[in-house]
Amino acid sequence: QVQLVESGGGLVQAGGSLRLSCAASGRTFSSYTMGWFRQAPGKERDFVARINWIGGSTYYADSVKGRFTISRDNAKNTVYLQLNSLKSEDTAVYYCAASRSWGGTIGRNYDYWGQGTQVTVSS
Repeated sequence: QVQLVESGGGLVQAGGSLRLSCAASGRTFSSYTMGWFRQAPGKERDFVARINWIGGSTYYADSVKGRFTISRDNAKNTVYLQLNSLKSEDTAVYYCAASRSWGGTIGRNYDYWGQGTQVTVSS
């Protein structure tokens, strides 16, 4: 069982930056693929980024590539999402998720989810 708690969301102006954190419980955190998803009001949940268990492989949605960076610190049981050059369309609730397998870009491939943290970008 893994419990995930996101933090770091907030209100930021367009062009600004935020760093989201996701703290995980459980001794097997390092074996999970970790992902970030987001859901804007009235829209479906979308994939943002994922990172494999050792941190050597990352993958991003085209909409955030070059602006967002996912990373993890297995010693701290934490995964991060650095958000730079934020745009109003990045406004959403951001969720981290853990997958016992390769994860990928599909939400149903993830086994555990956090409660989400709100990111609001003002233009």
